[in-house]
Amino acid sequence: MDGLNECRTARVAEVLSDFRTLQLYIAAGPVEPENEEDYYTEGWAVLRQCTVDGQYILEVAADTRVPAAQGGEEEQAKAELQQVLLDAYARRHEAQKILLRQEAARRWIGYREQVLQGQRPHPGNHAQLQALDNQLRAELAHISDEYVYTELLSADHAQGRWTMEDPSLRRIQRWLQSRRR
Repeated sequence: MDGLNECRTARVAEVLSDFRTLQLYIAAGPVEPENEEDYYTEGWAVLRQCTVDGQYILEVAADTRVPAAQGGEEEQAKAELQQVLLDAYARRHEAQKILLRQEAARRWIGYREQVLQGQRPHPGNHAQLQALDNQLRAELAHISDEYVYTELLSADHAQGRWTMEDPSLRRIQRWLQSRRR
């Protein structure tokens, strides 16, 4: 009996609240360009995929299997809270990753609009548009699990949150891998 179940419960609530906020941002993201000719461009494809991924991570089933813990009710509650934290933490992690991808695509749209200045793509701006596509791909490649994990952990520490039992990146990756379509 370590007496930390209140801390665990509060941590689960924080992470779930973060996840809910991230889901709201993801759901509010645009998916349809004003000009239908832009529908299949790189950034718009990323935005649509972000919406699909955000919905999936919201709906994917929780892993509720918790092994029976030795030591009574409090130890069993501890094991259950740790399992719920892993589930919530992995969802928050993936949602943050989706949101970062969505933000990169939104920047791409803004830059693209600056290049096009109300015009349509033409040979004179092809090189600039290609450079924007390459920049978007580079930004997306930078959004790794390691980057997201470190950013979230830093944010939690900056907010003074209790993180002593947060799952490792490896455990999060295993959770995510077990839920891949």
